Amino acid sequence: MPDERRARQRTGTWAAVLLVLVLAAVLLTALPDGDREGGGACTGRTVASWSAADTLTGEFARYGDDAGRTDDWTGGDGTHSLRLPDGRVLWLFSDTFLGPVHPPPNPSGESYAWRDTTTPMVRNSAVVMSGGRLRTTLPAPLFPEPAGGQWRWPVAARVEPRSPGGAERVVRVLLWTRAAGQAPWIYGVPLATEVATLSLPGLRVESITKVFDQQAVPDPSRRVLFGTTLVARDGWSYVFGGDDGQAVSRPVSSAYVARVPDGGLADPAAWEYWNGSEWVTGTRPAPVLGDGRRTGVGSAFSVVRDGDAYVLFTMAAGAAGLGTVTAYWACSPTGPWHGPTRGFSPPLPSGGVAAYNPQAHPDIGGDGRLVLSYDVNWLETAGAAAAISGNVTLYRPRFVTLRLKPAQ
Repeated sequence: MPDERRARQRTGTWAAVLLVLVLAAVLLTALPDGDREGGGACTGRTVASWSAADTLTGEFARYGDDAGRTDDWTGGDGTHSLRLPDGRVLWLFSDTFLGPVHPPPNPSGESYAWRDTTTPMVRNSAVVMSGGRLRTTLPAPLFPEPAGGQWRWPVAARVEPRSPGGAERVVRVLLWTRAAGQAPWIYGVPLATEVATLSLPGLRVESITKVFDQQAVPDPSRRVLFGTTLVARDGWSYVFGGDDGQAVSRPVSSAYVARVPDGGLADPAAWEYWNGSEWVTGTRPAPVLGDGRRTGVGSAFSVVRDGDAYVLFTMAAGAAGLGTVTAYWACSPTGPWHGPTRGFSPPLPSGGVAAYNPQAHPDIGGDGRLVLSYDVNWLETAGAAAAISGNVTLYRPRFVTLRLKPAQ
């Protein structure tokens, strides 16, 4: 009898364990993708093919070369786009040149259109497109400097309710606030993430709110700015960001992710950050991608959702990152991220130039094609201003179209 009793006890114990495992599996299955690491099974993605999008690249060249106005955009980087409810497309740029462009030859006798070296540069701008044509540059800079020696760079944007559940819609633009600094911070010291609210349809800046302040983090290379890319899904905005590890000794930076309910982007209390195991408020986020060496992201990157997978585009690590775009994929915004997958090298003008800031434009593509832009600049800091003024084609976005396929 004691043996039978022990057998029954062992059977009951194993049954209880099995029941717990089954319940755990059911609960995990019921969780949405963004609420647990891995997000369940999905099919990975990689780039199947790509081609230069000459028509879109040419439209920015046409608009930039038009000398009809002297306060128009003639070149810029940090290219982001957003389709507005009335069908217009809002293009956002960081550092931007205004003023006239002169036909070739340039002062060095080269066959390039050029601008004066005294041409003003502003820290941000916005250009409105309709019917596939760039029409007008909004008064620049669109987002004023917060203080002397500081500036705002616009990044991702979204049309969302003014407040959760509301009917009125506004444009929310994520902003990176930076301050002038010494080497290695030649592109500015990161300070904070802000959110601007723009009216519709007038695109008037109504307010700017600081949502993630990083000035208390002593090491600037560890400060995280959010908004390099944004993915909307199931009532949430998943907002990706990165640190400035590349500014110091690391060949790649790390990626992070936050989430905000629809209508809450301008509310600091609505932001939740992934800490490695759960979404939390008011804490330092944990990286979702980046080992500081072989895997990680460039200073700016882009994420899109394709089917049941998330795909991240970034410049490759190391020297390859001067001209090669690579990709990662995951089943959830929080990862785990797989890759890098097969990269590609988009066309670049000749000379000492580099590509950077690959950004997806899902509102522009169609028919299974994804539009991706990349910015071009002079590789060496010394002489860069003269180089991009002597050849205005250098400091403008270029575009490719991609098709994705299941990763093998």
